Amino acid sequence: MKEYPHYALAVDAACSGNPGPMEYRGILLYDGKSTGREIFHYGPVFGTNNIGEFLAVVHALALLEQKACIMDIYTDSITARAWVRNMKAKTTLERTPDTEELYRLIERAERWLRTHTFRVPIHKWETDRMGEIPADFGRK
Repeated sequence: MKEYPHYALAVDAACSGNPGPMEYRGILLYDGKSTGREIFHYGPVFGTNNIGEFLAVVHALALLEQKACIMDIYTDSITARAWVRNMKAKTTLERTPDTEELYRLIERAERWLRTHTFRVPIHKWETDRMGEIPADFGRK
């Protein structure tokens, strides 16, 4: 059994269609289990699941910095972790009037990643072994 930090954040996104209405959130974990406390929630806006997963991780990083809090982050998205590591969302979503708000958020998140140093561990939530990530929206 994996040992969890005392407190951590789990983040996840949901999208109805891809693209479609997308939202994301962060849930507080205590010893690897959900406290049921939603720390942040955004959406729905028109987007994709990968964009939502990326924005959720960056939102968590920025919030932890703002609150001067060091806490591990868990995501079930390999893509989000790669985009955060590369400081660039490699989305193919077309930029249209319907996606303009979302593109502004993506650009803001990328700028934040380039201008901030963070040392918060971002872990892969292993769904096969650990079950659904506690921030999951439960719509599967």
